[in-house]
Amino acid sequence: MIGRLAHIWRYPIKGHGAEPLEGVTLTQAKALPFDRVWAVTHEGSKPVGDAWITCANFSRGAKAPQLMAITSHLDEATGQITLRHPARPDLTFDPETTPEALIEWVRPLIPADRAASVGLARVPGVALTDTAFPSISLNNLATNRSVADALGQPLSPLRWRGNLWFDGLAPFEEFEWVGRRLSLGGAELTVRERITRCLATTANPETGMRDADTLGALQENWGHQQFGVYAEVTKSGPVTVNDKITVLT
Repeated sequence: MIGRLAHIWRYPIKGHGAEPLEGVTLTQAKALPFDRVWAVTHEGSKPVGDAWITCANFSRGAKAPQLMAITSHLDEATGQITLRHPARPDLTFDPETTPEALIEWVRPLIPADRAASVGLARVPGVALTDTAFPSISLNNLATNRSVADALGQPLSPLRWRGNLWFDGLAPFEEFEWVGRRLSLGGAELTVRERITRCLATTANPETGMRDADTLGALQENWGHQQFGVYAEVTKSGPVTVNDKITVLT
């Protein structure tokens, strides 16, 4: 089973913008570098301490679909992040020193019946992914095409907010990777579990409007609401777009 790495995406602020990469160095027992480093708290959030907490404590596309249309760029040299959205002016700010700029910028994107965003959280050394372990999400373009075919409409892969995207596989072949060790570029990963999806995937990442019943399509056609898998880096190394992925064990 061999596929090709087609895309790399990171999300410096959880739920607030996707950023493409051409290459990255993966580190053992770490998430993708600068992925989900920050997350936006809301009025109902529990206090964020020095450990991972669940995604329910953060503003995200499942509750506020307009957030899905944000794109981002992190300048690693300066620490500044630039966010773009079709209904908002571009914003460049430093999440460490001026988080209030983000809260003001995002305010119109949060539905009135949802908890308002109030702050920006960071847990040093901990990626605020949807798993308690430092995960990287692996996704299959063929699986995305199958769901799109079931719905009868095109689906941007960005709906699934994945890190690594592969081509050259059979639909849902990635599910066979659970419990197995993979080689990718100079790194190795062990796949831990399937990803159960939420309402964020129903929103169009170009418009921020819910326009596709992705969850219904998965349930009706495949009997579940899972798409992609979570993996953990077990050997550090560089990976770049077009690298081959191989199942080792």
